[in-house]
Amino acid sequence: MDIDIEKYKANPKTAYLAKAYLELPTEDTESRQMMLDEMERILSSDKLPENDEFPNEVILEVRAGAGGDEAALFAKELADMYDLYAQRQGWGFAAISISQTSIGGYKEAAFEIRGKDVYRQLRFETGVHRIQRVPETEKMGRVHTSTASVAILPVRKKTTIEIKPSDLEIETSRSGGAGGQNVNKVETAVRIIHKPTGIDVRSTAQRSQLKNREMAMSILIAKLEAKKEEEESAKYSENRKSQIGTADRSEKIRTYNILQDRITDHRINKSWHNIEKILEGGIEPILEAMSEAEEIAG
Repeated sequence: MDIDIEKYKANPKTAYLAKAYLELPTEDTESRQMMLDEMERILSSDKLPENDEFPNEVILEVRAGAGGDEAALFAKELADMYDLYAQRQGWGFAAISISQTSIGGYKEAAFEIRGKDVYRQLRFETGVHRIQRVPETEKMGRVHTSTASVAILPVRKKTTIEIKPSDLEIETSRSGGAGGQNVNKVETAVRIIHKPTGIDVRSTAQRSQLKNREMAMSILIAKLEAKKEEEESAKYSENRKSQIGTADRSEKIRTYNILQDRITDHRINKSWHNIEKILEGGIEPILEAMSEAEEIAG
């Protein structure tokens, strides 16, 4: 069977698969065919029409910041908030990788969200979220402040990012369950390190190593694109169209004050009450206010 492997090598989303394909033994026809089918599926999906500025797929990353276990619990609450909001919108929400603490919080976690206008609606959520409350373990009734960072990474069908297979270090391992135990007997989990930048991505939730490789590559490309956009934004910050935020994960954007039942977004200096409802996925008022503020700043 004649295969035009060059077209797969030329596309950054399939180049690493093409390299793996060429390294497979010729007698392993099943694996070779599976890999070809997957490469063709990726190329075909790139041809589907979509607004590339506001794609219908994003990677959500949450990471515990300052505050130990309390920060990890807050990171999980944020992930759950976006999950519940996605359900209300009819979007797909699936785990990519989760690193949990012993009490169920998230040290860091990544999720794929798919649906109409997903990036348009969630794009201003990137940044540091801060919570002020009295933890259940606090005996003196003192208010603690904890933080968690959120990143919304758009997954675009077309990319100008060039990735050479030689720039990648790919590791495989068994997917772990809660508490760190291995739940798979085969090495399906994938970690990819982009050597020029040091960016490290993981995918563990897919059932096959091939699917985890594909997902990890999608995350890597999204991260490299975000890095490129941040660098360009920094160059032209004085002339930047939107003044709502820098889309920088280190920017403190919002405070959730539990005792005062108030959420404040510091970028637009606006507050909302009924935190419980908002954490249960009712974030529409916040997202609408951010969108309106961008239009005014536009």
